[in-house]
Amino acid sequence: MPVISRLDLRDSTPADLGPRALREVLPRAEYDLADALDAVRPICEAVRDRGAEALREYGERFDGVVPPHLRVPAEVLAAALETLDPEVRAALEESIRRARLVHADQMPQEHTTRVVPGGTVSQRWIPVRRVGLYVPGGLAVYPSSVVMNVVPAQEAGVSSLAVASPPQRDNTGVFAGYPHPTVLAACALLGVEEVYAVGGAQAVAMFAYGIEVDRPSAGGDVEELCAPVDLVTGPGNVYVASAKRLLRGVVGIDAEAGPTEIAILADDTADPAHLAADLVSQAEHDPLAAAVLVTDSESLAARLEEALEAQVAATKHHERVTTALSGRQSAIVLVDDLDAGRAVVDAYGAEHLEIHTRDAAEVARRISSAGAIFVGPYSPVSLGDYAAGSNHVLPTSGTAAFSSGLSVHAFLRGVQVVEYSEEALAEIGPRVVALAHAEDLPGHGDAILARTGTEARTEGRA
Repeated sequence: MPVISRLDLRDSTPADLGPRALREVLPRAEYDLADALDAVRPICEAVRDRGAEALREYGERFDGVVPPHLRVPAEVLAAALETLDPEVRAALEESIRRARLVHADQMPQEHTTRVVPGGTVSQRWIPVRRVGLYVPGGLAVYPSSVVMNVVPAQEAGVSSLAVASPPQRDNTGVFAGYPHPTVLAACALLGVEEVYAVGGAQAVAMFAYGIEVDRPSAGGDVEELCAPVDLVTGPGNVYVASAKRLLRGVVGIDAEAGPTEIAILADDTADPAHLAADLVSQAEHDPLAAAVLVTDSESLAARLEEALEAQVAATKHHERVTTALSGRQSAIVLVDDLDAGRAVVDAYGAEHLEIHTRDAAEVARRISSAGAIFVGPYSPVSLGDYAAGSNHVLPTSGTAAFSSGLSVHAFLRGVQVVEYSEEALAEIGPRVVALAHAEDLPGHGDAILARTGTEARTEGRA
């Protein structure tokens, strides 16, 4: 039995390759945020109502450990950095350096437009005041997600930021009951001093509502805890995503992330060993991870199947990878030509899209829907996960059609500043009044007339 299924879209009509038709047949992971909402609602309400007490209970229930302190002490962060493997530290430092280069260049410029003499509109960019950054800690350890969340927030100029990550029950010594020490070390490298041993939906609720005090389980003085944030960012499981949906409006969110996805558009020039390695690399994230190859080469499809059999058998997380590749969310999609393939990947809107074709750069320029595009054989997704300089917090589940990956823009608010002189207002005033009366809002017009020296005309006024 093949490791991965096939979907044959050859001989399709133009209608068959339309966005609506393709969305109905393309592979996609099945998960229901609405169902998870029923589970996370009482969790969020308990955190809102009972604060630190609820957070400790959920740490014990879901993570199997009660943190000694919900806020990780400074000495624990320092110990994590001190004991960090030197090679991992060097890799994180280089990842941070490259991410700073890219994200610093994303900063938009403020500008002023002179609309008329005496009338200007300026565009200002103001950072969010305080953000909560979530770092997952389930099937894998994600210090890279610390980098991807913290760097754009810092480059945007956010003055107050906090990180939350689940406590790990297997930690020992000074790290017992706290997030993974590599995650803590990444926070320390970035100068993040406010870190919480809280995971899942309860972490989103903590950020949204804030927690006034934390009474350490070992006794001692009451310590101040997490203030509410204005924005929560970062990937997580279905419960984290559902909590974001539930609390959106109480707090801003970046996105409702689903299971990770990789799609590859390839022709007969692609190396099947490269493609197999890249599909496996994303499938090891999660049993629900999606891995999709779109190709016009049946020969490549066959060679990929052979390569996958060998690589899946040899990989560490064999069972997880096998589940992901054999699930309904993964497939090899056969198409007539690359134009059809491009229509397929645009309709799919993958979180990560690799291009392995002749003239790969030109093909990439014609793609309109993807979270991030990786061009050519030497730009694998795993490079972007760690050290390309790009951000790996990306839209999933087809939302790349209308949303973007995490960047400095997520942490900025655009504010328009309007400044008109008396003469400039008088010149445009009659047209504002005309539009106000056309919308049956005469008070809007009166606000202009009060300034231009003409008697106000609001109906019913004495």
